[in-house]
Amino acid sequence: MASVRVNGGGDEGAEAAEQGKISSPSGLPGREIPGGYGVPFISPLRDRLDYYYFQGAEEYFRSRVGRHGGATVLRVNMPPGPFITGDSRVVALLDARSFRVLLDDSKVDKADTLDGTFMPSLALFGGHRPLAFLDAAEPRHAEIKRVVIGLAAGRMHHVGPAFSAAFTAMFDAVEAGLDTSGPVEFNKLNMKHMLDFTSSALFGGTPPSEAMGNDAVTKAVKWLIFQLHPLASKVFKPWLLEDLLLHTFRLPPFMVRRDYADLTAYFAKAAAAFLDNAEKNYPGIPRDELLHNLIFVAIFNAYGGFKIFLPHLVKWLARAGPELHARLADEVRAAVPAGGEITLTAVDRMPLVKSVVWEALRMNPPVEFQYGRARRDIVVESHDAAYEVRKGELLFGYQPLATRDERVFDRAGEFIPDRFVIPSDDDALRRRLLEHVVWSNGPETGTPAEGNKQCPGKDTVVAVGRLMVAKLFQRYDTFAADVKESPVEPVVTFTSLTRAAADYTIVASLALRERR
Repeated sequence: MASVRVNGGGDEGAEAAEQGKISSPSGLPGREIPGGYGVPFISPLRDRLDYYYFQGAEEYFRSRVGRHGGATVLRVNMPPGPFITGDSRVVALLDARSFRVLLDDSKVDKADTLDGTFMPSLALFGGHRPLAFLDAAEPRHAEIKRVVIGLAAGRMHHVGPAFSAAFTAMFDAVEAGLDTSGPVEFNKLNMKHMLDFTSSALFGGTPPSEAMGNDAVTKAVKWLIFQLHPLASKVFKPWLLEDLLLHTFRLPPFMVRRDYADLTAYFAKAAAAFLDNAEKNYPGIPRDELLHNLIFVAIFNAYGGFKIFLPHLVKWLARAGPELHARLADEVRAAVPAGGEITLTAVDRMPLVKSVVWEALRMNPPVEFQYGRARRDIVVESHDAAYEVRKGELLFGYQPLATRDERVFDRAGEFIPDRFVIPSDDDALRRRLLEHVVWSNGPETGTPAEGNKQCPGKDTVVAVGRLMVAKLFQRYDTFAADVKESPVEPVVTFTSLTRAAADYTIVASLALRERR
């Protein structure tokens, strides 16, 4: 179990006198933001190649931190650069303390900053700006988020049964593949079945794989690619050609128009009852605008998130090995007797399962970046200094460095499964740790609301992670998998699965048969 370290910064007030221009609330010394942007056009292109190909994202930032004496607030260029981006300049926040400015909606404006230094064409969203692109201060933000929060809360009781169906289908396929052809890639099955899960959990009705056939996943992923291709890398070789095609010009939206029309038609039918109800209760939001927001929530936010998060979760479980697997199996089977159903209430009584999920979200937040523009001149504090940011400057946070900050977490770069398993009489310590688990655009202790930018599906994502771990170790004693890291998500390939002990499995199977 790891302890938290809190840097107050209050003993350094004397040093602040050396730069009277910057007033630090904590008495930290004021400093100019180090770094720079180099030669226009040329430097952003060079930095893009470093970021995507020569260094990779993490080394890109770490090398610049080292170059500037350990400073974790820096001026850097962020991809994609020319010609997609008109301005690549950002102020990067690379530690847990400075990163928190991006979670303060009173200090940063997040209008059209979801993807950073560029904005996808609205033609990809039916001509509307989805909720994720709206700033919390915009009136439309509160109106739409109210509806989406209501949807997430109202459908939460469907999450367990829908995920159970998806999990069973996925792992039946894994077992069949291992029996007949050897190692089985998890990512492909996850992509297929989590799209059905997302739709069933949110809206019910016929899942996309039945309504649209095998093309459902292809259409959804293609639509995501047309939004995010400027941020993708190492998808195909040669990389020089990839850089030219993905990072230099926007892919024209008309190339995905038919696919998006098919997705729109499906969700118009699947979400019809919800849309009918929303028209009555929220007449200020046109049905068409809400429909396109629901598509974005379902495919971009939910499905896109699970596509990244679950492979990372399984990766860490695979690397942890049989010892952790045995502990998790014991906890799950003690809370849910053989034949029992794993519910959201049940997983809430599994402290190790909960800790594993939080730790996976800390190590690999599904969305690595956060952006926002300074609403006014503000002072940003790192652990060691205070920096002045001018109104309108674009702030950027690289979340993996913030959530693996050694000044906050012991052994921050390690996956420690029981990091958040803390005695109930010291719940304040757990809360202080969870304050720095910020994958949801807010602290894990926070609550999504109409007036903030925290993910409205935060609780659903955590619940699905817990269900994944619990169901995995209800069904299996242990497993083995190969892991290959890639820029967005690891490729996880199962090489073996060891079913739960026969007596437990038989009782569970008989109970399931009786319920049917």
